[in-house]
Amino acid sequence: MTNTVYVLNGPNLNLLGMREPDIYGSETLDDIAGMLEDRGRELGLDIDLRQSNHEGHLVDWLHEAQAEGAKAVLLNAGAYTHTSIALLDAIRAIRTPVIEVHLSDPSTREEFRHLSYVGMAAIETVQGFGAQSYSVALDAAAKL
Repeated sequence: MTNTVYVLNGPNLNLLGMREPDIYGSETLDDIAGMLEDRGRELGLDIDLRQSNHEGHLVDWLHEAQAEGAKAVLLNAGAYTHTSIALLDAIRAIRTPVIEVHLSDPSTREEFRHLSYVGMAAIETVQGFGAQSYSVALDAAAKL
């Protein structure tokens, strides 16, 4: 196992900071990457942060995390959280622990956001802390 934590981000997360800041906050994905890299250094972890608007990329990266011996995956699948059986199957197919991450708290939002396919297979869910959700999840990954 390596000390690498993959941080995978799904659709529209490239628009953080501009997209509905009242829900998702004003931090950009670059801001979050910097925060995680700083915290990762403190914890002795390497961060591999990626974003894609394409479901298949997320599936491929989950497989890659397993193949590369990653310590864990932090996964903010965005809208795919609520729709992707492919992500559910990919998480179940790998041994690498996956922690589900959300900036907002989906359970307090529209009903269609209450179902999480990712959460059905993730070992833990961190949600509702804005950009800090990623730091909380990274701390949890460090303890694995």
